[in-house]
Amino acid sequence: MPDEPSSFQPSCPTPLRRHETIQLAHGGGGALMRELLESRVFPALQSDSADARHDSAVLDVNGVRLAFTTDSHVVSPLFFPGGDIGSLAVNGTVNDLAMSGARPLHLSVALIIEEGFELALLDRALASMRAAADRAGVLLATGDTKVVDKGKGDGLFITTAGVGVVDHDLMIAPASVRPGDAVILSGDVGRHGIAIMAEREGLSFESNIESDCAPLNAAVLALIDAGLDLHCLRDLTRGGLATALKEIALDSGCDIRIREGDIPVSDPVRGACEMLGLDPLYVANEGRMVVILPKQEADRALEIIQREQPDCEPRIIGFVKEEQNHRLTIEGGLGVVRVLDLLSGEQLPRIC
Repeated sequence: MPDEPSSFQPSCPTPLRRHETIQLAHGGGGALMRELLESRVFPALQSDSADARHDSAVLDVNGVRLAFTTDSHVVSPLFFPGGDIGSLAVNGTVNDLAMSGARPLHLSVALIIEEGFELALLDRALASMRAAADRAGVLLATGDTKVVDKGKGDGLFITTAGVGVVDHDLMIAPASVRPGDAVILSGDVGRHGIAIMAEREGLSFESNIESDCAPLNAAVLALIDAGLDLHCLRDLTRGGLATALKEIALDSGCDIRIREGDIPVSDPVRGACEMLGLDPLYVANEGRMVVILPKQEADRALEIIQREQPDCEPRIIGFVKEEQNHRLTIEGGLGVVRVLDLLSGEQLPRIC
């Protein structure tokens, strides 16, 4: 007698997308975070402005265009090669303002400190914040301090908000992206995420990997002062290069094609990613950006970025396509093209 048909239906497993509680991946910069913002946060706060999907909002205040942004920093560990939570908090907010083409002016600082946190470590973080603010040319103007019970925090959390002035007529946002635009990457990718992972897990590599944590406002303002027609800027933080470009493709409606061989990844970072099973295109950065502008201005932009950030390696890594399917694709060394999408989870937790 033949066996009864099996009810087993083999299928390719897909990540669970419906949750009743917040998951760590909701803060990872990938698909779950975007879904959380689109389905809950934006509707609840009545935020239907396109600025809500950019790094900072640009507001008209009595005829003056101001950029405004806020960011919370919960990095673990607090101190890592190339930076710490203090410099990260300042540079992260300065860079968010710069991505809207603003000249950063003033920052506020809110400290949430866990009971028992060493004062020497607090002094170290505060000194780092002051040094980063001086380097970026911003003033730490106001703030707040709260202390929570031991076990109710993680040492130190820092929230910063920033305001800057937009003193030009450019509309720097995904909506300004046009077919034919060049996509410039300001430097090698993946160093911040790998530096955090190595310090957190006690990993050692043949070469020391340091975070790229740095302000980007000087380079952005130099591009603007040179009269370049900047269409979009985005700093590469959570989710890395691929996530930033995919978000721009989604919000602009355009297709973007990048070339894998033109994306600079240092040998130590590439080796670490291979060992850990990570894709450097999705690893976090804190001092890198993509610049999208007309291709005829790309060479001039490369010269300016190289001048302002001599330790970086800016490159043209791709172009905006004529198609408008919201897709990000990458061309490999053999000419094979594959689609890049938002991660359903996250590669590295707590990197900013």
